[in-house]
Amino acid sequence: MKKIVINIFIAGTVMFSASCKKFLDQDSLTKLDESKVYSDVGLVQTSLKGVYANWLNNRVDEQGTVLMMGTDEMQQGAYQMKSDPGKGGLDRYDGNLNSLQGQVATQWNLRWPLVNEAAKIINGIDKPTLTAGSQEAGIVGEASFIRGFIDFELAMYWGEIPIRDISRESTLGFKRQPLKDVWAFIISDLTKAAAFCPATNDAGRATSGAALAMLGKAYMSAPVSTGLRDFDKARDCFEKMMGKYTLVPYKDLWDYSKPNTAEAILEFQYSPVSPNNNKVQFQIGSRAVQNTFGDGCYYSGYDKIVPTIHAYETVANGGVWEDGDLRRDESIRYDFTYYGVTPTLDIISWEGLGADFDELKPHVKKYEDFRTDTHSGLGFNNMYNSGKDMPVLRLGDIKLCYAECLNELNRTGDAIVVVNQVRARAWGGTLPTDKMWTAMSQDQFRTNIMDERIRELFAESWRRIDLIRTGKFVDLVKANNKWAKQSGTIQAFNTLYPIPDSELKLNSEITPDDQNPGYK
Repeated sequence: MKKIVINIFIAGTVMFSASCKKFLDQDSLTKLDESKVYSDVGLVQTSLKGVYANWLNNRVDEQGTVLMMGTDEMQQGAYQMKSDPGKGGLDRYDGNLNSLQGQVATQWNLRWPLVNEAAKIINGIDKPTLTAGSQEAGIVGEASFIRGFIDFELAMYWGEIPIRDISRESTLGFKRQPLKDVWAFIISDLTKAAAFCPATNDAGRATSGAALAMLGKAYMSAPVSTGLRDFDKARDCFEKMMGKYTLVPYKDLWDYSKPNTAEAILEFQYSPVSPNNNKVQFQIGSRAVQNTFGDGCYYSGYDKIVPTIHAYETVANGGVWEDGDLRRDESIRYDFTYYGVTPTLDIISWEGLGADFDELKPHVKKYEDFRTDTHSGLGFNNMYNSGKDMPVLRLGDIKLCYAECLNELNRTGDAIVVVNQVRARAWGGTLPTDKMWTAMSQDQFRTNIMDERIRELFAESWRRIDLIRTGKFVDLVKANNKWAKQSGTIQAFNTLYPIPDSELKLNSEITPDDQNPGYK
């Protein structure tokens, strides 16, 4: 019976991801009585494991990098922009970013089967009499965390979304709901997760600490118009969980021999062994390196996504990096010399990119996995097998979020103290006097923290959300993303993605009239 439940979920993910409503309306192929399946704790526990397993796909290969594109931190490589104009719209914010854009549709479709399965688990197990610490409560807590986290992403990227609460399905249907209702639902889920998730859990699974971290982020990110943005409540959430974690040397975060450090709050678990690899190196590595040394060089790849100048240059050259910051060389590859040989662009000159060649300009380094290199002796011999764990939530991020809250609560001095704790780690534990943040205005802090978050969290999938929640999306993307700057077409409505055309066609309750403004 357990195998059947997993198959229901996996089949749903594959067959019905084109549409939230289509997925939700389709009867199970096995014709099992869902009320029985989702009330059986053993079966539901197996289903929950399946949700976690499928959640990892949100960060695999191209799926893991699409949402990093089009920011002031990351952009597509020049050859990708030339060879795929449709996908180029994700950075240019031109007419190619529309409801037919395939990568946007994939991001939407990946998430709804997970939300739906979590909703079924919650509906089957949740009861008013749940007792914290019980197996049933733990299941509800983890399912609520997953639904809350993914709804958080969906709401940040698309705005109004359907609310998947099975107990209210007859009332809610499958239509987009008002933002206030959506964010109240997200906050409710994460509140329940904080109450019911276990304090400790298997690696890669939610804990009460992870739930509190995300609840704090939700209070920080809820649109002001909803009336739910509350920096004091966010502060309280962070204070309740931060003491459970410890900052570790920054380089340890990217050492595959040291997974799930004391800093990790939630970390997606991968390995170079198929099918558990994340394949992300294919997206972030260099074509010039690949063409010179082959797939067996661990920093080969196809330049699908590269850092912006702002994200890799020094402060003196218009970027974010200060002298002595150890995070710089852990995050970004500047040198492509491989066993004494330095590649050149000659081997890929046929691309004809002129001044746009970027295959040997700085690249993402954090997820390079030497285990895939021919010289590792492990036999993987292909960068496509990259399998480092990927952080979802960690203490460095939460400390900076906490500092933002303190600043918004007119405690800028206290906020500076917290930021300097994070910065001290970046200088090996002792922060030079000239690198310490000192007294500044509340508004100056708001500006400075955005660069600090690039330094600390480069390529960790938070930048788009940071830009949206702070209202700086258009200005900073236009200023620092090469392709958006060249195009000059980004507008305020591009802060949200378009609802995919497939959803508009398959879900009768989301019509073209419901499309996000600017994409109609």
